[in-house]
Amino acid sequence: MSTRILAIDTATEACSVALLNNQQRLAHFELCPREHTQRILPMVQDILQQGGVALKDLDALAFGRGPGSFTGVRIGIGIAQGLSLGAELPLIGVSTLKTMAQGAWRLSGATRVLAAIDARMGEVYWAEYQRDEQGIWHGEESEAVLSPQAASERMAALSGEWSCVGTGWKAWPDLAENSQLVLTVSEVELPAAEDMLILASQALAAGETVAPEHAEPTYLRNEVTWKKLPGRE
Repeated sequence: MSTRILAIDTATEACSVALLNNQQRLAHFELCPREHTQRILPMVQDILQQGGVALKDLDALAFGRGPGSFTGVRIGIGIAQGLSLGAELPLIGVSTLKTMAQGAWRLSGATRVLAAIDARMGEVYWAEYQRDEQGIWHGEESEAVLSPQAASERMAALSGEWSCVGTGWKAWPDLAENSQLVLTVSEVELPAAEDMLILASQALAAGETVAPEHAEPTYLRNEVTWKKLPGRE
């Protein structure tokens, strides 16, 4: 069965798009902090043209749902909703942390990944992902916004070899220094739309799509803050 998916991500300092057109894959990745709104649509147009595909030919559109920059995540969702509404496409939200885990597997075959994105304010967006023999990643429930100390405590409960992805490791070098784990620092520092394609294909096959109006971000920090407000449950 042929599958055509467009993936876009603007959740971090990076801006990326990728196209799965049956077996063919195309991808563009740029570091362009604060220029996402100007860059993302031209990148989408370029990659569709390069692949010889129109928006209406796609099966689904995937977007980086976060965690990441509050503004970046909102831009990505807004663009994805606009594109999908016009072409009547279902949407697939993909975790930025899981996307980086997939990147580590693509580059080095890593099957156990510790993802840490610098969340500013003395915290990291954190997750522990493990890939099974069917190529499915498990660990979404481990996604959290943590102090570096809390992340170290989470690591202390683990054992064995893990690959490290994300900007959090450079921002907080102590994370790796005091660990008893065998850690390999991956070159993956930011999510790339290219690595969303496999995850989105799995989600599409499992029927895990949403209508554009139901697309939601994952902020992690904002959910925690929201729950602390009086009268909010």
